[in-house]
Amino acid sequence: MELSGKTALVTGGASGIGKAVVERLASEGASVIVADLNDAEGERVAAEAGGRFVRLDVSSADAWDALVEGIDRLDVVHLNAGVTTQNGDLRSLTEEQYRRVMGANVDGVVYGARAAVRSMERTGGGAIVCTASVAGLIGFSPDPIYTLTKHAVVGFVRAMAASLEPLGITINAVNPGIVETPLVGDEAVKMLKAANIPMMPPSQIADAVVSAITSGRSGECWACTARGGNAPHEFAAVDGLGI
Repeated sequence: MELSGKTALVTGGASGIGKAVVERLASEGASVIVADLNDAEGERVAAEAGGRFVRLDVSSADAWDALVEGIDRLDVVHLNAGVTTQNGDLRSLTEEQYRRVMGANVDGVVYGARAAVRSMERTGGGAIVCTASVAGLIGFSPDPIYTLTKHAVVGFVRAMAASLEPLGITINAVNPGIVETPLVGDEAVKMLKAANIPMMPPSQIADAVVSAITSGRSGECWACTARGGNAPHEFAAVDGLGI
């Protein structure tokens, strides 16, 4: 897929990975719609990218339906919005924590993909990319519920690919390791840097997203890892792994 002239929607586009993807898609000539709950930052990112901002609660099926009804076409959808519980103790997990992470990380992907498919089917196809995590491929004991949601995203992507192929729609996941985003938190960043554990810039994940969109392949997990040396900012290229 050539991105120039395409219409792309990015959820969680006001910061972190989403913001980097918005900037990268705009630089490739796409018209970008930034979807987020952060009005001020969303408006700013959209304006800088020459796109537009929409306020969207990704966990709401009704909000997704209303959004798609107001858009003529969607060629690319990046389902990126997500949260963590930051709670590794199942005994203290609250209902609020559980519903919040499931709503953003699982419902947001399912409802978003459903809305995207309905729109793309009308216009001849497109590309969907979901932000998962390496926690969707391995166990991540510090946050088991977050890990659960990312395994769900990986399973959903792999299972949906075959049925979307006849519609001309690809679906893939990007699976980042530790990325410098607000999701990590200031204290965790300090600990990682002190331990010389490398973190990736959001721009590296944006490279993976664009690669997944334009690859023509489907049902894959694009694992994104930082490698090499002990310096916290030495990064390797993104790998596309059909696993």
